[in-house]
Amino acid sequence: MSEQQPTENGINGAQPIQPGPLVLNLQYTKDLSFEVPGAPDIFLNLQEQPRLDVQLDVNARRLQDNQPVYEVALQVRTDAKLADGRTAFIAELTYCGIFTVSMAQDMLEPVLLVECPRLLFPFARNILAEVSRDGGFPPVLLNPIDFVALWQSRRAQGVPPVANA
Repeated sequence: MSEQQPTENGINGAQPIQPGPLVLNLQYTKDLSFEVPGAPDIFLNLQEQPRLDVQLDVNARRLQDNQPVYEVALQVRTDAKLADGRTAFIAELTYCGIFTVSMAQDMLEPVLLVECPRLLFPFARNILAEVSRDGGFPPVLLNPIDFVALWQSRRAQGVPPVANA
């Protein structure tokens, strides 16, 4: 077996791997809350699937001045109501990622508010499904989100895009 010798251009002359324009450095649950206000009585009369009201938002902020490192937060709130109007459960999740984004300023906003949450969404979806199932209810399975439409809606409302951009 031959030893591979590092050279100026990497191992055996191969180009070293360079980080891309978008790097997900870390992802984590920043906040998670699951409440069943009517427990245990709510389980005694639970005969139908609760109706879900889902609210979703995305925020991004620069972590350090003069550094292309951002925290992107995907915030999801799910209110589950029974047919009689009683609250079955409330689930709130803030799921975040730390991203290094090295690209032109005009591309920064759509990357932070569309592409980054698109990468985080499957993990947040899984957490909500598990916590609702573990809370005694059918798992909440969020439908795919159109982050482009969400971003465009925020822009139309004049919501500031990125804190400290």
